[in-house]
Amino acid sequence: MEAVIFDLDGVLADSRVAFLNSVRYAFDVLGLELRSDEELLPYLGPPFVVGFPELLGVDPQAPIVAQLIDRYRERYRTASLSETSTYPGMPEALAQLPQRLGVATSKPREFAEPLITALGFRDRFEVVAGPTLDHDAETKAQTLRRALQALETTDAIMVGDRRFDVEGAHANGIECIGVTWGFGTREELELAGADRIIDDPSELPVQLAP
Repeated sequence: MEAVIFDLDGVLADSRVAFLNSVRYAFDVLGLELRSDEELLPYLGPPFVVGFPELLGVDPQAPIVAQLIDRYRERYRTASLSETSTYPGMPEALAQLPQRLGVATSKPREFAEPLITALGFRDRFEVVAGPTLDHDAETKAQTLRRALQALETTDAIMVGDRRFDVEGAHANGIECIGVTWGFGTREELELAGADRIIDDPSELPVQLAP
């Protein structure tokens, strides 16, 4: 296997604090009724143009969706770098992988690049693929396809924590390792058809051994 492509939120980055604080900020600014952490966390990971309409119970084209995304990003742009951490064992696991590495994330690339740098991982990844800052939805399959094209290989595997990662990988004809330390559940990953499921970053070097 030539390359391993990672999702960012929930795999490399524990972004719960930054996400929750930024959503609360956006809800407060817009005068929306606050939601519990349990209600909000399922929407960490998928594109906001998909998740936020579902959360609010509105049409994806409703003006409030774009307003919520803009207010969220207003705070997240700077807060994410100090409110996001990685997972125990992830730096050590990445250091042991011999393959070429990339990232395919639903987070806008403008936010993903500095965050990966702040986590101390940027020099490990040849490619960081993410959507632009506009409000048009790019599927994980499309983002992953761009990462594969940039790496010029299809001899790769995806590592993700949500069904979107599994579905995106299979749409591109590659396998997906589901991880349970992120924001999805084992049940979600199993139902999506994850090819393998692991519970700790320390398992990555074993699963990805040449």
